Amino acid sequence: MENVTLCVPRPSSQQDPHKPVLARSQLPAKLEGNHVLIKVDKFGFSANNVTYQALGEAPHFRYFDFHPAPRVDEASPETHGVIPVWGFGTVVKSTHPRIQPGERVYGYFAPTKYLLVPVSPADVNKYNFHIPRPHLPADRRPYNQVVRCASDAQYDPSPIAEDLTMLYRPLFWTAFWCENWLDAFSYRDADSFLISSASAKTAFCLAYLIGKRKKTTGKSITIVGLTSKGNVGFTRGLKLYDSVVNYDALESPGELKPSTRKWLYIDVAGNDKLNERVSRHFSESGSLVAGIQLGLTNLSPSAPAASSTKFTTNTSLSAPAPSKGPFEMEQFFMPEWLAVQRTRLRVDEITAMQATAWSELMRDGRDWVRIEYVRGGIAVEQAYREVAQKGTDPTTGMVWSLWDGTEFDRKAASKL
Repeated sequence: MENVTLCVPRPSSQQDPHKPVLARSQLPAKLEGNHVLIKVDKFGFSANNVTYQALGEAPHFRYFDFHPAPRVDEASPETHGVIPVWGFGTVVKSTHPRIQPGERVYGYFAPTKYLLVPVSPADVNKYNFHIPRPHLPADRRPYNQVVRCASDAQYDPSPIAEDLTMLYRPLFWTAFWCENWLDAFSYRDADSFLISSASAKTAFCLAYLIGKRKKTTGKSITIVGLTSKGNVGFTRGLKLYDSVVNYDALESPGELKPSTRKWLYIDVAGNDKLNERVSRHFSESGSLVAGIQLGLTNLSPSAPAASSTKFTTNTSLSAPAPSKGPFEMEQFFMPEWLAVQRTRLRVDEITAMQATAWSELMRDGRDWVRIEYVRGGIAVEQAYREVAQKGTDPTTGMVWSLWDGTEFDRKAASKL
């Protein structure tokens, strides 16, 4: 049985990162013990996935170490990587006695038609099963979990709900646990938040969560979004920020007043030059409490030195003194903080927190973006080239599938 996988050149290969390959390989006729074969029906694709590509070989992230590229004429594990994607699929074969064909699953899959993965024999329960990846750090466990939809309290089988899950669930939980991380230390006494790449889903989900905290606590909090001039209208239309400033106006009088508040800067763009500008803008007043690196939406597959990007990871959240000059951005990495919280909270407490937050997002966020469907290998390959070269449209949520057919057309649907 033939498989098709979207592969991209590794930065170390010196090949053009904008030229993906549709690698065709053969699946084994017989599965080894404790393996499952998943038909990947569809997956979400966003700027977050471009980040996965740009940091595929970065030692701290290692995104290309989750799914190896097939060894075929078009690609190899040494020259190409497979970008992880969040998607839905159906189990078509299984050699684990507790996992049956026909089961609907959700997880950190590959952009492929079929995904063959091993299963940790003793790590299977009614809610999920795990893919053993001993070569990765233990805190990557959330990415190794395959969710069994039949027992997932957050699962809604409707196509629209599945689409929103693929687009928002991974980004939303990054924002959710980042807000939880900040709240654990009283937002470092900041009363104002400046969020870059404000039109990105991770950024506006964080603004949404800070806004909810503002409503429930009654705190005087200001949330300001930084975005490109072309995305100002969309970002303001979300109504999740108190104000929206385009990058060119960062230093303009009246836009941001550094001396009147304590500012916490959350960088979702991953733009060093922008970070330097923010640092200079706040340096005289010393009102910048800290700078947090939450994402890298401005990275492209050809971003220079993407694999050598360095950050300071601060899961202990020892608050630094207010910045009076150039500062070193702290990197928030969700699995590390979630591992800390799992030592402090019971599983049922975490489950309840997430269930409430997710149901509220599904209620409040349905109109934030429209869905664009891309179906078929050739169409997905072309769509990837366009995203890699031009970036993503914040008004659109992309749902892709390597499978041909008429179920999805490449067109933007009306707002949900």
